Amino acid sequence: MKKLLFYILPLVGLCVACGPKEVPSIGSKSYQVFDKEHLYFDPEINKNGIQVSETDPFYIESGRIMLKKLTIPKFERETKVKITVEETSAGDRWDKSGSVFMMPANGVNMLSVAKKEYELKNSENAEETDSFPGIIAEGEYQPTVELMRFMTPFGVGFYSEQDTSKYPNRMPVYIDGWAKKAVWEQDITHLIPLLEGEIYVGVHIDTWTKEGYNISVRLDFEESENAYEPARKRWVSPVMNTVRYIPPQRGCDQFQRKDVGTTVNVPAGAKTVNIGYITTGHGGHSGGDEFVPTENIIKVDDEIFHSFTPWRTDCASFRRFNPTSGVWLKKRKVDYIDWEKKKYQTKEIEEPEASSDLSRSNWCPGSDVPPLILPMSIGSGEHKITVSMPTSQVQAENEHNFWFVSAYLFGELN
Repeated sequence: MKKLLFYILPLVGLCVACGPKEVPSIGSKSYQVFDKEHLYFDPEINKNGIQVSETDPFYIESGRIMLKKLTIPKFERETKVKITVEETSAGDRWDKSGSVFMMPANGVNMLSVAKKEYELKNSENAEETDSFPGIIAEGEYQPTVELMRFMTPFGVGFYSEQDTSKYPNRMPVYIDGWAKKAVWEQDITHLIPLLEGEIYVGVHIDTWTKEGYNISVRLDFEESENAYEPARKRWVSPVMNTVRYIPPQRGCDQFQRKDVGTTVNVPAGAKTVNIGYITTGHGGHSGGDEFVPTENIIKVDDEIFHSFTPWRTDCASFRRFNPTSGVWLKKRKVDYIDWEKKKYQTKEIEEPEASSDLSRSNWCPGSDVPPLILPMSIGSGEHKITVSMPTSQVQAENEHNFWFVSAYLFGELN
């Protein structure tokens, strides 16, 4: 028996040594990046320069962008990441595009450009040269990566009380009250390589009023409870971002004239490659790109990879978030129950329709805009990624057509 144990015990020890190793835990973490912060337009905010803070939120772009510096540890265990955004109007009654984004805290970034420490190419003659500075990488500069695109509804929160004197009769019969706020959540686990170390998280709303909006942003990192589940090896490479954040950027209408994009490197050892693609069309006038279905064509190495027409037809479902949306009447025939005759009758009525009900180019007032995620069959090395929209419209006087497109490649490594 002793001799048997003499042989068995070393084998047991060997099996234990060869088994899975426990992965160190740092626990789940939550970051309240912004908490009901006021985002608004006021040229006086940055008249004495940008007041950068290492600990608190601060403004750039005359209050329309707020940044906050975070230091996030590297998770060794598999971890899920969720972003939550809450928004209410602080008096601005319009629908506006919004963007939560990240950028490295060190090196050249949007803040460097805003502080005039780094000049993007063609900044002084962008319109004359048909250039759109900052939408792709150039030199040390990398375009920001969007964590979430959202669209503010018309006046939610500030104008949500039913007895508001200015908008008392716009509520349709099919809702029982205005929403108090808009809330959006998205899983952004695939972007976790960008969310470690020192970074800036920013939020932008395209408001031009001093009333503006109140905004909250939270990042939740949920670490796996499985002590033997190591974090997957992930990678992310930004492609482009045409959101108009800061001068000299402007609304991009170039997709109609040419393929817009750049060359992106897929790292060696990439096991999977995907593209994340966020697109919204704008131009609020009648017949503008906001209201016209427009084909988006994504090309890889000059070959069509994917084409589709981004279009939302469910905007009426967001009606409760839009108390200040414009409303008009439309005549139409409807069938209804005539209780006296105990059968359906047909009658012409005037029915209210709201601006927020109308279908739009991949967004609704009060919606977020999740990325379109598509797997790709490309290998390591450099690849050309471009986007075109041959039927999109150019900017003209009083017709501000443009598209906000952001894209990145991501995947897992061997």
